[in-house]
Amino acid sequence: MSGNEAAGATGAAGVPEPSGVDLARVALRAAKEQARARGAAAQEKRQARRGGGLRSGARADGRDPLPLGAAISRLITERGWETPAAVGGVMGRWPQIVGEDLAKHCVPLRYDEDPDQRVLTVQCDSTAWATQLRLLAPRLVARLNEDLGQGTVRMIKVLGPGGPARRYGVLRAPGSVGPGDTYG
Repeated sequence: MSGNEAAGATGAAGVPEPSGVDLARVALRAAKEQARARGAAAQEKRQARRGGGLRSGARADGRDPLPLGAAISRLITERGWETPAAVGGVMGRWPQIVGEDLAKHCVPLRYDEDPDQRVLTVQCDSTAWATQLRLLAPRLVARLNEDLGQGTVRMIKVLGPGGPARRYGVLRAPGSVGPGDTYG
């Protein structure tokens, strides 16, 4: 074999040229890739005609339905409602947190989630229970922050009992200062 014949069997870059079976394999691989591309394009057209996008398959993905608890947790996290939801849970578990006796006489009204404030407002049905809650407030704040996360509640604002409902306008005796006379 001469030098020119050897050069003809290899390509210009020194790589052997594919022959018979190798050429068939390359051609088959190229045909399969073209068929796969045509099939994917045809399937996308059919789905577009049916009005749907991608369909869910056998494996889980982001479009699959979620259990209710997981969906609610995801919504709370996405919207940034962790603190209000936790405080709402505290209001629902108020008797377990403060005890049955105190819960019968003191009710949480609202929570101010302003970062500078973070105040839980509680109303009591008598001044005696309001005084008792004011004395317990530091321990209660510590307990709430233990459950909710540090710094969630900075202060508990204790309200005494409100006066009677005023249905028929202002009813006051001359010289009185209002509900503070009897409920203060």
